[in-house]
Amino acid sequence: MPDIVITEFMDDRAVAGLSRDFDVHYDPDLVDEPENLATLVADARALIVRNRTQVRAPLLDAATKLVVVGRLGVGLDNIDTEACAERNIAVETAGAANADAVAEYVLAACLSLLRPAVLASARVAAGDWPRQELVGFELAGRRLGLVGLGSIARVLATKAAALGMSVTAHDPLLAPDSPAWRLAERMELRPLLQSADVVSLHVPLIDSTHHLIDTAAIAAMPDRAILVNTSRGGIVDEEAVLAALRAGTLGGAALDVFESEPVDAESGHRFAGVPNLILTPHIAGLTEESQQRVGEVTAANVRAALAGAP
Repeated sequence: MPDIVITEFMDDRAVAGLSRDFDVHYDPDLVDEPENLATLVADARALIVRNRTQVRAPLLDAATKLVVVGRLGVGLDNIDTEACAERNIAVETAGAANADAVAEYVLAACLSLLRPAVLASARVAAGDWPRQELVGFELAGRRLGLVGLGSIARVLATKAAALGMSVTAHDPLLAPDSPAWRLAERMELRPLLQSADVVSLHVPLIDSTHHLIDTAAIAAMPDRAILVNTSRGGIVDEEAVLAALRAGTLGGAALDVFESEPVDAESGHRFAGVPNLILTPHIAGLTEESQQRVGEVTAANVRAALAGAP
């Protein structure tokens, strides 16, 4: 039986490195085979997952020798950390390894929504020349409101400031004297929403953040404001976003995460034809560079945990 079980896609170089020293079972589709997964983890000392594998009591009960869970990313809503702690199982994330990728995604989405000209290729190729129709707006001079000021949001704040944006943030869990506040003006959520031209979400999905951005929150935002969610789908009330976009009371939105993933044709139909909306399949943190970094960090974390285990 394997020492390390990897249930979702991981950088091949990181997998190869682990395989030189450990018996590794790598199957990026194993997440969709719960019975097989339960069998494979029976003797495993390490489990490496992304966001879809549900690491909860039933799986942990089957993994009696587990020492560490390596998370290829930062979110922990698919991992029962309390159950892991009760079993003395370490949970290690990749930290800020994909922060640059997410930050660049947010800025690219904003630029795409503010400058519709970037989507005009087919029209120009067909002989259309809609110059005045495609006049957009500049990102410089606009205000970015960050909901959450963790590692990814801090990288985004730095990049946004370099592009000429002012930056505000709301993070009640961050100490008032944290050096991170040098990157952003500290604000309560309501004033942040009322004053931000772009709102970007960077909080975990917990009870207090479920549908944090709902109809009332969107109504507080300026009419031309842009909403970007690269965090977790349940933080946003998707129906409220779609209604606001259709009504023109929200300037644009980019959703990389969804309350139910993956989006299928039936559930995705409601997004069809909604103006100023960008949809992507949970890929904000995925670049060639970030996946190499995430793989390297996760592999190193797992190695260290196994080396320190009795």
